[in-house]
Amino acid sequence: MSGALERAFSVLEYLAERPDGSAISTLAADLQLPLSASHRLLAELQRCGYVRQDPHSGLYVLTVKLVAMGLSFLSKSGIVDVAQPLLDQLAAASGELVRMAVVDGDELVFVARAQGARSGLRYDADMGMSVPLSCSAAGHAWLSSFDEDEAMTHLAKAGIARPEDYGPKAPTTLKAVMTLVRAARQRGFSMINEMFAPGMTAMAAPVLDRDGRAIGVVTIAGPAVRLTPARMESLGEVLLDTAAQVAKASAASSLFKNPRREVA
Repeated sequence: MSGALERAFSVLEYLAERPDGSAISTLAADLQLPLSASHRLLAELQRCGYVRQDPHSGLYVLTVKLVAMGLSFLSKSGIVDVAQPLLDQLAAASGELVRMAVVDGDELVFVARAQGARSGLRYDADMGMSVPLSCSAAGHAWLSSFDEDEAMTHLAKAGIARPEDYGPKAPTTLKAVMTLVRAARQRGFSMINEMFAPGMTAMAAPVLDRDGRAIGVVTIAGPAVRLTPARMESLGEVLLDTAAQVAKASAASSLFKNPRREVA
């Protein structure tokens, strides 16, 4: 049963990355599943309302059921009500994309955003994504909230992201990542340049609860030509202030009251 459940989730995750859908043969080959097993999984997911097959192309696509579940969960948790006005203010002050990620076990997941760029170049990444710790401002900020040993444990478990999958300056060793984490810890917020995506810079500050544990992260991201290192330094104070305000308001959200954290 656990194997079937794992395969079902792998199918959902696979289709989530392909909004235009996938042929069953392609899905089976990419996930290294037998064609017959793939057909059974898709048929069951279709029966449960999570997947549909386009009648014209024959491609399988996700329905909005998963999205609706996620939005319902976030709405009931109060997280958007707590954070959105603060993210909107920061986006207006920075003129860039502002996002918030929450701690979920060993991962950070983006759950809210505000776009401050009204014209020209914009950076706008997918929501709901799990954040790579080694090459993201959010990951570095979160890791900076731990002591050295805990940070290394989380980083070793997550692994090092490949530059070819992210930005050309993504660090390739644990040592290089930890150097960036220490700098973020000393500064109070992280800064990256073309590590998460080509031509993109970002900065992030952890949202700390009363015990000093990071329960989330607030980030600012934008094009490197506009969000320069000097500009990020100048935004440090307002970013830290926003993270502190989110922390104060976090008691209103059940998601923040019960952060799910795991250390291997």
